[in-house]
Amino acid sequence: MPATLLRIHPENPPQSRIQQAVEVLRKGGVIIYPTDTVYGIGCDVTNAKAVERVCRIKGIHPEKANLSFICYDLSHISDYAHGISTATYKVIKKALPGPFTFLFEASANAPRFGGVKRKTVGIRVPDNQIIRQLVKELGNPIVSTSVRESEETLEEYVTDPDLIYEKYRLLVDLVIDGGFGGNTPSTIVDCVNDEFEIVREGAGDIEQYL
Repeated sequence: MPATLLRIHPENPPQSRIQQAVEVLRKGGVIIYPTDTVYGIGCDVTNAKAVERVCRIKGIHPEKANLSFICYDLSHISDYAHGISTATYKVIKKALPGPFTFLFEASANAPRFGGVKRKTVGIRVPDNQIIRQLVKELGNPIVSTSVRESEETLEEYVTDPDLIYEKYRLLVDLVIDGGFGGNTPSTIVDCVNDEFEIVREGAGDIEQYL
């Protein structure tokens, strides 16, 4: 059965449509959604079978997957990461919501993709009302991995929701059309050693917050 294409206004997402998407997530569904950078594929972080499905769609093994997840705000971060100093927290508080993925030392509560305990965890708080409202309503973070045109070519991201729907409509349960996406991913910043080491240059400039 083809996925549902759900159009949601990016600035003022109607609660009824947010709820419709959340119900898909609660039933173990996989969705595609907009962020403040590229479109993402994800599911409820607490649903192991859904996470495995996301990995299959991406062609990666769950135990080797470096999946990040999206939080509504900073309040969830302490649930999944530890060792965050006050100085580091002040920087990420200024930078978020924004186009960054921050890597922290994983706590005991961090998701075990494929049953494997992670040393680090990647956390996103995008500046996008649709995905943040989804996470808030769901009550759990959402696994996040980017929608790419080609797994071989890292820089080719699909930006048109209609083209995304055509490509993934038989693979996922719901595609949210929140307008055209970007083609530059988030900047990945490693904060594990209380330093801000750039792992991947992307849309965010961490220097302006240091």
